[in-house]
Amino acid sequence: MSKKPFERIVITGATGFLGHHVTPALQSAFDCEIISLGRKDYDLLTAGAPRRMLDDLKPDCLVHMAAKSGGIIDNKNRPADYFYENLAMNTAVFEEAFRFGVKKLLTFMGGCSYPSDAKSPIGEDQMWNGFPQIESAGYSVAKKIQLVQSWACRQQHGFNSVVLVPGNLYGEYDNFNWEQSHVIPAMVRRFIEARDAGAAEVACYGSGRPTRDFVYAGDVAATIPWFLENYDSSEPVNISSGTRISIKELAETIKDVTGYEGRIAWDTGKPDGQIDKIFDVSRLNSLGLSCNTSLRDGLQKTADWFMSAREKGDVRL
Repeated sequence: MSKKPFERIVITGATGFLGHHVTPALQSAFDCEIISLGRKDYDLLTAGAPRRMLDDLKPDCLVHMAAKSGGIIDNKNRPADYFYENLAMNTAVFEEAFRFGVKKLLTFMGGCSYPSDAKSPIGEDQMWNGFPQIESAGYSVAKKIQLVQSWACRQQHGFNSVVLVPGNLYGEYDNFNWEQSHVIPAMVRRFIEARDAGAAEVACYGSGRPTRDFVYAGDVAATIPWFLENYDSSEPVNISSGTRISIKELAETIKDVTGYEGRIAWDTGKPDGQIDKIFDVSRLNSLGLSCNTSLRDGLQKTADWFMSAREKGDVRL
């Protein structure tokens, strides 16, 4: 147990993907009251709900993870919903937190908020060099505005807030719904279902040439206690592995860990998207932090969890 820098930490969005990892990490690190909330507790889009939450629970630290998030298809179909709901919620939470007197607020944005033409490895200094990829711009820009609000509230009110930038997250509790999932949960589900059905092949989009780096959600969660205790800046920090892997290698690894024995067919008629997108983790490493779970180990945990949760009916499909 750490010392007690806070009396009561409230976590919004704790029932979501990353929240399932962050809550136990904070419970292990801090000897204080930790309250985990989901949308059923407080709908932060409702007028007055952020202030009511603070008045009811009286936290001195707020970890804000509540968000409207989803896969690229849903983002492309509903950009206005993603923009409005994230912008409205985050703006209200920031405003009410500093007015209430919260000692520290920590929140997250996505690596998709970087410019679509950012050069890999993508450092934090590239954040404002251009517009994000258009397919998820509603979500990405709304989340990016938190950086401005964090800076503005620090400048005017001395409010201590931190905005972190996780890379391409994956792990247990992810969303495996076809329209809302990202590449890893979609592939894990596809290969496991193909294995169970005895399918001769699994189709994957594109050529498999693009490269990405992925970060296990448990590794990201493990850094959060350090940031709460030690990082007092509105400068963003990338939290990722910084390890490059091609989508083809990713598919082969998922095929292996799921036990699928058929072949992979690449649908080259589908677009590849950005060819190389890797996050620069120099700033993270300079703070003495890193995300070291190997991709294979993380994928094995993800696949095992999916199969177990599917049997119990506890997975988002």
